[in-house]
Order: sequence, then structure tokens, then C-alpha cells
Amino acid sequence: MTVDDTSSGDGTDPPSEPSVHSTPHHEVDHTAEPTDDPLAIRLEALILGSDRRYTPFQAARTAGVSMDLASRFWRAMGFADIGQAKALTEADVLALRRLAGLVEAGLLSEPMAIQVARSTGQTTARLAEWQIDSFLEGLTEPPEPGMTRTEVTYPLVELLLPELQEFLVYVWRRQLAAATGRVVQAADDEEMVDRRLAVGFADLVGFTRLTRRLEEEELGELVEAFETTSADLVAAHGGRLIKTLGDEVLFAADDAGTAGEIALRLVEAMAQDTTMPALRVGIAFGTVTTRMGDVFGTTVNLASRLTSIAPKDAVLVDGAFAQELTRTGDAPASETEAAAAAERARLAEKEGRRDEEPPPPTYRFGLQPMWQRPVRGLGVVEPWLLARRGKPSS
Repeated sequence: MTVDDTSSGDGTDPPSEPSVHSTPHHEVDHTAEPTDDPLAIRLEALILGSDRRYTPFQAARTAGVSMDLASRFWRAMGFADIGQAKALTEADVLALRRLAGLVEAGLLSEPMAIQVARSTGQTTARLAEWQIDSFLEGLTEPPEPGMTRTEVTYPLVELLLPELQEFLVYVWRRQLAAATGRVVQAADDEEMVDRRLAVGFADLVGFTRLTRRLEEEELGELVEAFETTSADLVAAHGGRLIKTLGDEVLFAADDAGTAGEIALRLVEAMAQDTTMPALRVGIAFGTVTTRMGDVFGTTVNLASRLTSIAPKDAVLVDGAFAQELTRTGDAPASETEAAAAAERARLAEKEGRRDEEPPPPTYRFGLQPMWQRPVRGLGVVEPWLLARRGKPSS
């Protein structure tokens, strides 16, 4: 609910002609008057826990915050312009007071508080849209002929709201604990921001052609199945799903072995599903900058480029990733030496000299060097084809 900065300065409502502010690309860029629909107002009061009481100017003044700062906070949260309509509640005042209080106490700088508002707004906006479009829309189908969806919505929201709120806070605390644990284990202060990670892209092959052939509903089901399978596999094997882009997912892991396992399991899972197109994965290992839950930098760009040149149903990795696998003992430095060690052990066992020859190392992955090639914007790289050695662990 981004607001204009116009105020009379004397405690009365400002002029009725609001000024419209420019807004970032992800926000509404027009003045949005609050709805007067009675049910919508009742639902709003139920969800927010209080009734409309303040204009934006009054809310800022009550919170003890300048109109300029209040406007920037609301704009960062992604709220539409409402001019100076009386549409804000005690909850809006409290939110302003809390954010401003964190700045005043020196716990957050003003730019950081803006960033907190923006990241929270973007994340929860997507969640709310999904819940309304997919979750509530299905549940509010009238159970009996003659009933309207409106008659069902209010009692349903009334029942669901406290449960969903508690669940949201629980998941957020769990994720915050996990993220905090990863940060405090960083080797040094610089690594807390610029960290060494394995970053991978998994991309459905031929998705553009599919969009021309499949109906919208079928395409939506395919994308949802792909995203669900990817999210489950990434989480189950110790990685983090950074974001989904329809036909592509971006994931990260703290070590190369974890990322390699995730990538191969993704390829294997999609290959077993006859309704899914082929999958290709590209992974790079190196320094990554993290911001607002996303990852940036040359390592991410390289992973994206490797994905675009990877064969179908295959995983392509960069040289740094291959070196990391050999360093940790997850892959042999030389396939020739690994094969020779295995043959020596086999002969020793056959001839009864098992004690004379140590057992060969057990490797999770195999690496096959590919032809060096130029990669746009990154120079010449030498990709490696990642494969599994033996059966996957359960």
C-alpha cells in the first residue's frame, strides 16, 4: 500500500489529490483505491485482526515515523498506492513502529531495514497468491447447491487462519535456524557473505516445443510435477532450492558431493517418468555472493552456461567442481589408476594374496573430461561429465 508523501502537517487529512510515486518493477505502479465490498472488508478485518482506522499520514504519525520513511517501507513491501484513503489498521502502525525501532536501536541500518521489508514482502506475496489461487480456491467450492463461494469463504478462513499462521512461523523458524547454522560455520567473516558453494541448474530439454503442443492445464501439471520432484530431492539430500523458473530449477549445496548426488538423482527421477522431457544439469563450484535468498556471481553464470551445453539426461560440471570431488575422495583423480588398483586387488584375491594388496578406494562418482570449448563471457572452459559409480545410496 505505497502511499504519497503529501500531508497537511496539522493532523488533519491531507488533500484528496494524491501524488503517484514511481515503484520498482515488481510492484503495482498505479493508485489502488481500497475496495468497498462488504465481504472483502470483513475478510480483511478478520485476517489483519483490526479494522480500518488510519490514513497513511495518520498511521505514520501515530507510529512516530516520518512520512518519507513510512512510504519507503510500504513501497519496499510491495503494497500498492492508496493515496490518503483511510485504509490502514493498528497492525500497519505496529509494523512501522517495529521496523523504525530496529533502525533507531542500531540493530539494522535503514537500507537493511528496507531490504528486510522488500525480501519479506516478495516472499509472502508469492505465498499468499499461491494459497488463494490453488489452495483456498479449491476448498471454497460450495458444498451444497444454492450456496455461494462467498458464503463458504469467511468461516473457512476463520478456521484456517490461526493454523496456517502457526505453521508459517514454525517453518520460518526452522529455515532461519538452518541458515544461521550454515553462516556461523563459515571459515571467516568474508565467507559469511561470499561463500564457496556448489551451484547447479537443472533444465527440462525442449520445453518451448512442449508449450506449443500441450494444453495450458497439462503444461501447468507438468511444471508443478517437475518443481515438486526437484524440491523434494534437493531438500532430502541436503541441498537448498534457490528458485524455480518454470522449466528450470536453481539449487545449491555446501559441498560438491552433495550437489553431485542431487544432480544425478534428478536426472534418474525424470528419466523414470515417461511424461517428463529429458533433463540436463550443469554445476559449478566456487565463490558465490548471496543476497535476499538468491545467489549471484561468476560461479552461477558458469553453471548456467554448462547447463545449456550439457547432453540430454546428463550432468556437466566445471574443473573446480571436479577438483573438489577428487580432493574429498568422492571421485578418482585418474580413472586409469583407479581401474589399475581395482585389477590388482582382484588378482590378489584370486591368487590368495588378499593381505598383500590393499582394497581399492570406493568412489561415489566418475569424471570424464570433455573437449575444451569457449563459453560466452567466461572464456575457455573444460567441462567434465559426471557419472555415478555403483548404485545410489538410499
